[in-house]
Amino acid sequence: MTVSPPPASPRAVTFGELMLRLSPPGQERLFQSPELRAGFGGCEANVAVGLAHLGMRADYVTRLPDNAIGHAALHALHAEGVGTGWIALGGGSERMGIYFVEPGADIRASRVVYDRAGSAFAAITPGMVDWSKALQGAAWFHGSGITPALGEGPRAGLAAALAAARSGRVRISLDLNYRPGLWHGREPRAVIEPLVQGADLLIGNRDAARVMLGVEAPDDSLAQRLAERYGCRRVALTRREVLSASEHGWSAALYDASSGGAWQSRRYQVRVVDRVGGGDSFAAALIAALAADRDPADAVQFAAAAGALKLTIPGDWNRATPEEIEQLVRACA
Repeated sequence: MTVSPPPASPRAVTFGELMLRLSPPGQERLFQSPELRAGFGGCEANVAVGLAHLGMRADYVTRLPDNAIGHAALHALHAEGVGTGWIALGGGSERMGIYFVEPGADIRASRVVYDRAGSAFAAITPGMVDWSKALQGAAWFHGSGITPALGEGPRAGLAAALAAARSGRVRISLDLNYRPGLWHGREPRAVIEPLVQGADLLIGNRDAARVMLGVEAPDDSLAQRLAERYGCRRVALTRREVLSASEHGWSAALYDASSGGAWQSRRYQVRVVDRVGGGDSFAAALIAALAADRDPADAVQFAAAAGALKLTIPGDWNRATPEEIEQLVRACA
C-alpha cells in the first residue's frame, strides 16, 4: 500500500528590515543599570517567525551586514524556522539598525528609541533581490508601511516585490504600521497609496488609516471604506486600548469586500509583559488562517487571540503554538 505524503504547507515571503533590539532588564529604564539584553526584531521578521511557529513555511527577505552581528541575526532567524536563503549580505563594515525598547509600568508608558539611519537595509536596491525567483511557488507576500519610510531603496524594493507578486498571482498583505518618527514630517499618503492598491489583505488601525491614507469613517464602516477606495479584497483593523502600560484591551475586526461580510473578534483584557509585536502576531495568524481557507469569522478570532497572547511574551517574537491559540479561543467562547 502506498501512503501519499501530507500536502506541503503554503509558503509565505516577507520583506523588511531586521534590527538589533536592546532592552533593560525587567522594568528598568534605559541605562538605569549598565545591562542591556540583546535580541532581534522588526515588523516583517516578526510576521515570518509567527508564521513559522504556526506551521507555515516562511522565507524572510532583507539585507544584513556581512559581519558577526549580521551572522548572529541569520542564526536567530534560522533557529525559529524561518528561511533565510534570500537574505542579501552587504559589506562587513556596514551596520545593522538598532532599536532600544524601554518597558513601561503602570502609569509610565513604554518608550522606543530608533538608531537605524544608514543601515545595511537602507542601502538595499531592487536589483539585489530576484523577486520572480524569491516568490516562485509562494502563496503569500507580506510587507508593511515601515519599509518605504526608510528611504528610496527600500521603497523601490517593496514596489518591485509587489509587482512580482501581482505578476505571479501571489496573494498580498500590507500592514500600514504607522511610525511617526520614521516619516520626519513627510507626508506618507503619496508614498503608501500606490502600494496598497489591490491588496488581498490590508491591515491597520484607525490612526494609521487617517494619517497614512487620509481615510476617516465610523468604526462600523471604516474597513468597507478602505476596501472600496483601494480595491482591497479584505481589510482587517486592530484596536488596542491602552488602559495603562501594564494593561491593554485588544480586539480586531475583518471585512470581506466580495461578500460584504464583517466579523468582530472578542475583546481581550491583557496584563502586558511586552507590548511589541502584538500587531505582527495578529497579522501572521490571520495570514496563516486565510491561507488555509479558514472561515473569516474563525480567522479573525484566531488572529486576535494570537495577538493577545503575544502581549504576554517577552521580546518581539510570538512563540505561541496553534494549540495554545485555539485553546484561548475556546476558553473565551
